[in-house]
Amino acid sequence: MTANSNAAPVIGFVGLGVMGGPMCRNVALKHAGPVLAFDSNDAAFDAVKETKARRVASLAELAAEADIVLLSLPGGPAVEAVCLGAGGLAGGARKPEVIVDLSTTTVASARAVGERLAAQGVAFADAPVARTREAAQRGELSIMVGASAELFARIEPLLRYMASDVTLCGAVGCGQVVKLINNALVFENTVALAEMMVLGERAGVAPGTLLDAVSKGSGDSFVLRNHGRKAMLPRDFPEKSFPPEYVLKDIGYVLELASSTGVDAQVTELAQRYYSATARNGFSGRYFPAVIEVIDNGGRTATSAKG
Repeated sequence: MTANSNAAPVIGFVGLGVMGGPMCRNVALKHAGPVLAFDSNDAAFDAVKETKARRVASLAELAAEADIVLLSLPGGPAVEAVCLGAGGLAGGARKPEVIVDLSTTTVASARAVGERLAAQGVAFADAPVARTREAAQRGELSIMVGASAELFARIEPLLRYMASDVTLCGAVGCGQVVKLINNALVFENTVALAEMMVLGERAGVAPGTLLDAVSKGSGDSFVLRNHGRKAMLPRDFPEKSFPPEYVLKDIGYVLELASSTGVDAQVTELAQRYYSATARNGFSGRYFPAVIEVIDNGGRTATSAKG
């Protein structure tokens, strides 16, 4: 606990990757108190250059100083290891008061980690983020939070360093529920738009004209204005963006949740087959709207293969 209850808490940040780097930078630029940063990759600290963020050498060092720790990690196993593994945040004599996970994990993982941390006196919130890396750089993410109302009131001002929209979705795990549904809708909408762009072009309508016209009607969407215009229209699918492998991870989480709740998520399963085909057919590691190339080349692999 901070020595002075009126003092700004010491914030720790773990994971300075594509999204975590700009998020940590915003925290370091906006928070009144100290900010500590940890990542296993030396190059990751370029994201917080010329800020007050102070690099620490280990998770144990971070836990010994930070009151509230924010995580941005690849998935549930990494979150569990960082929080509860040997040398993790809860492993020492002094533990953070609060851990807020900004990663995308399964709902079951979030709830299990929350329960195990609570048993050690550490409050936990799942707070996955939505929107693009550019939104992260601008501090304009959308964050969906699973936490008690009391904990949410405490962490919301900190989350607003990184986000223009922060929503309490329910108890621990509910942030992940909403994030996974959000992602599934984006991935499914992208497949549908890609299919219609190919159809329109083959029927004689230029893709740019199609997007202009549809954007003026009820078929408009975030996916059309962003993934459609910026990636599928120019057929530009760079590396180091959100690849089909990441899509498949999130879709796997959605299907796990659907199975546990008795929902037959057939549309999500179809999207899974399309993105599996995208990863197999020359677009591994490249931006996921490349699914349009699979559709343009027949889509037979996507609809026939279950892999």
